Amino acid sequence: MDDPMVDAIRRAYREGQEDEALEPLVAVDPEGKPVGRFQNGDSVIFYDIRGEREIEITQSLTDPSFDQFPTDKDINLNFATMIEYSSALDVAVAFPPDGEIRNTMTEVVTNAGMKLLKITESEKAVHVGYFLNGRREAPFPGEEMVVVPSPEGVANYALTPEMSAPEVAEKICQHLDDPQFPVIIANMCNVDVVGHIEDQQAILEAVQTVDQAQGKIWEACKKKSVTLIVTADHGTVEEWLYPDGAVNTGHTKNPVPFVLADFFEKNPSRWTLREKGELTDVAPTILELLGLPVPDEMTGSNLIENFVPSEGSSRKILLLVLDGWGMRDEEEGNLIHKARTEHFDRLWARFPHSRLKAAGEAVGMPPDTVGNSESGHLHIGAGRRIYLDRVKIDKAIQDGRFFQNPAFTWAMEKAKEPGKALHLLGIVSHYSSHGTIDHLFALLRMAKNLEVGKVFVHALLGRRGERPESGAIYVSKVADMCRELTMGQVATVMGRFWALDREHNWDRVEKTYRALVHGEGTPVSL
Repeated sequence: MDDPMVDAIRRAYREGQEDEALEPLVAVDPEGKPVGRFQNGDSVIFYDIRGEREIEITQSLTDPSFDQFPTDKDINLNFATMIEYSSALDVAVAFPPDGEIRNTMTEVVTNAGMKLLKITESEKAVHVGYFLNGRREAPFPGEEMVVVPSPEGVANYALTPEMSAPEVAEKICQHLDDPQFPVIIANMCNVDVVGHIEDQQAILEAVQTVDQAQGKIWEACKKKSVTLIVTADHGTVEEWLYPDGAVNTGHTKNPVPFVLADFFEKNPSRWTLREKGELTDVAPTILELLGLPVPDEMTGSNLIENFVPSEGSSRKILLLVLDGWGMRDEEEGNLIHKARTEHFDRLWARFPHSRLKAAGEAVGMPPDTVGNSESGHLHIGAGRRIYLDRVKIDKAIQDGRFFQNPAFTWAMEKAKEPGKALHLLGIVSHYSSHGTIDHLFALLRMAKNLEVGKVFVHALLGRRGERPESGAIYVSKVADMCRELTMGQVATVMGRFWALDREHNWDRVEKTYRALVHGEGTPVSL
């Protein structure tokens, strides 16, 4: 049986809305008054597990000095997060970091006295910074970053599939001449970003834009005797269709390319690469090419089978990450194959290459799961498998430790005080880099066992990797779980576009805040 909120989502679909940017839906009582709003002394558990996109809305709800838009300073919340989004946030963290990830590629290079430059557009700055550095917030001494702004004021990148790739390529080519940076790491983000949009023509243009930029970069590396390494963090549009023909806007389990065009050598094709590897092998390969020792922490290994260290003048390396560029032989639904990729095809044909695992256990994820940008960049930089928060949390649910977690217990006990409530905020999806409905269900069961009186769910929808109109299906599952437990109700539903921003689009974050706190949105009668 459908819930009123589920019916409202389906009405929004019929009006042309989709999950990712669904306008806020707010539950109201028979008098039209919003119910389940965040109020002073309430408890909130933000159960997302990604991190960087969750910071801005958390700041607005917890930081008394927050001034990006008007907030109610009289509302003090008992706020807990599933993982640490930022060490600067004043919140309880249920699953804090296990410890510092030492001796990443960036740290080893800069500790050797070499300067390292990173170039990207703003959409992926956090990935080549925070994630590539082992979730380190501050840059290393000797590390610099050039961030080209992504197009501003664009609600849908299908309108600008080229994004800022030409400017990123230009910055890369300019810095190939700079002798102070022997290592450059760059990201071309179009394929991943545009690949999450159900617009085939825009995706083809995005792929071709990256290919053209890659061709320009390749020629510049050849001219300047720079060692060019091309890889990716995960796949996307090479498997754009499900077997039944429905569009898959998510990531994939497919391997990614690794191409070594070593223009530093007289014979750029002299190397022989292992046929198969994984993303953890990228950092050790680069360090050995630089003549640097591979630290014990790195369990990955050099992909070059016949490697002999070069003597004499120092080598300059460009690592170019084609974000979302997966490898798949089948042509059906393969938009990489369908696009014009003459430069990549030529690179692949002429130079040593391999295919690297970029999903599942190879990047610290559960078996048979898709890759993502966060785990991809983390493993490229770390050179070792790092089991991600999802694995750790799932294990805690299985062995029962989840239900004794001090952060959760604290928040729920506070919610049992007279007149207070517990709010569960997060992604509602079978599987997402931001979280899973299974974690929400575990929290609901825990709240039931602790006899929390009032529980409200605030659902964020995002179709990436899901079937069309999947949001309604998942919200229906949440409503069913609440009925089964005879506790809780869905109080807010909105697209993740509004809540999970990382580019300081404060108008989006404010819309989320006002929905959660003031009940602004399309009313849904219970």
